Amino acid sequence: MAEKAGPAVRKQALTLTDAAASKVHHLLGLRQRSYLRLGVKARGCNGLSYTLNYADEKGKFDELVEDKGVKILIEPKALMHVIGTKMDFIDDPLRSEFVFMNPNSKGECGCGESFMTTTNKGSA
Repeated sequence: MAEKAGPAVRKQALTLTDAAASKVHHLLGLRQRSYLRLGVKARGCNGLSYTLNYADEKGKFDELVEDKGVKILIEPKALMHVIGTKMDFIDDPLRSEFVFMNPNSKGECGCGESFMTTTNKGSA
């Protein structure tokens, strides 16, 4: 008797650290918004940089990630560049910012503002 294969387990597109989830929850509450939308934009010395914007509703092709009680939408064109990324929030005397640990990143510029993946190599 052959066993039926269960549904394929898909890797979550984005995970958040506790610090990132807490900050996102705080920001969404301040703005009274439902979602934070993550995208990528062509810019910088290495080709792509992350964008974060508030959103009230999910777009037709947005990927919804729910992690630690917050909802992040990932823009369709960003999805292939951010699969498996961990989002953190750093708050120290020198900086207060979201940072992304992206396993797809094949290089970053010296200032850390842009990154490159194999799918955008040479498009900058």
